[in-house]
Amino acid sequence: MLTLGDLHIGQDAIIRVVGGEGELRHHLLDMGLTPGARIECVGVSPGGDPRAFLVRGAVLALRREDCLSIILRTAEEGETWA
Repeated sequence: MLTLGDLHIGQDAIIRVVGGEGELRHHLLDMGLTPGARIECVGVSPGGDPRAFLVRGAVLALRREDCLSIILRTAEEGETWA
């Protein structure tokens, strides 16, 4: 199972599941982290937390802990995107 926290700089994937509960989950969804969205890791802070991602034309910074609740699908798993 690949999570958002597993992506390295330059890697991209498709969001499969947005986990979490309550306000955190709603906040992630409101930021555009929805199933089917393409997401790319564009940066990692020197300490590894937070991490920066490009999704729907916006760059978002997320804590590593929050990244673990987002499950991804890669192109190698048969998913294609334009």
